[in-house]
Amino acid sequence: MKGNYIFLADGFEEVEALATLDILRRGGVDVKTVSIYDNSLVEGAHGMQMISDLCWEDFEQILCDEASPEDFLIFPGGMPGAKNLAEFAPLMNTLHRHWVSGGGVAAICASPAVVLAAQGDMFSGSEMTCYDGFEAALEAAGIKHVAAGSVTSGRIVTGRGPGYAVEFALDVLARIKDHDTAAAVAAGFTPR
Repeated sequence: MKGNYIFLADGFEEVEALATLDILRRGGVDVKTVSIYDNSLVEGAHGMQMISDLCWEDFEQILCDEASPEDFLIFPGGMPGAKNLAEFAPLMNTLHRHWVSGGGVAAICASPAVVLAAQGDMFSGSEMTCYDGFEAALEAAGIKHVAAGSVTSGRIVTGRGPGYAVEFALDVLARIKDHDTAAAVAAGFTPR
């Protein structure tokens, strides 16, 4: 799948989705939000409503089986948002094709365990972090849990939870672009 996409389902963690979207766009990444539904309106875990750039039908029309390591599929956490993403079979099929074709994947909070670890042994041998209490799902899938705010392991970036959303997003930006771009965006958040 060419391009960079943040997938949204009802119950998504707003901070994780919006911080990632904001930081990637500040870094010059053409990233789109995608609703897994037939309409663009998605409601977050805390009642905030968001209009996505694309609904699922629009996204399906641009699907392709090619991807580079700089093309990322991004999964915010939140419950039941992560569960809703994982249960949407067309998205999981897209994730599988994207990964096999060489694309990158990013997930934060519950999504490393609920979305990525649920893919059988696809991510076995990699290192990930996740929201506290979800570690067992990673380990059951052969994934090494690392207790850190954000972890990059090859073509995978994972984040621990909403308190680490900015760190996670900067790591995703560094992977898509480069460390200098991420550092420049980070510097813009720091008072001089």
